[in-house]
Amino acid sequence: MSDAYVIEVHSRTAGIVVRDGRNYCFFASHHDFNSLERRSFGSLVAAQKAATRCAQDLRPRLQ
Repeated sequence: MSDAYVIEVHSRTAGIVVRDGRNYCFFASHHDFNSLERRSFGSLVAAQKAATRCAQDLRPRLQ
């Protein structure tokens, strides 16, 4: 089993999460996701949902 996973939102790489014991630590690959930088998540699904919410919060800025 891998210890690092890529998180994508709408075919865009948001960052990677790295297993840190029982949790996963997020490392942003784009400044739009810096609010998640070094946040800890209990699962990969939780990290994916947080990145998706972050992208949705950015949507009004992008229009």
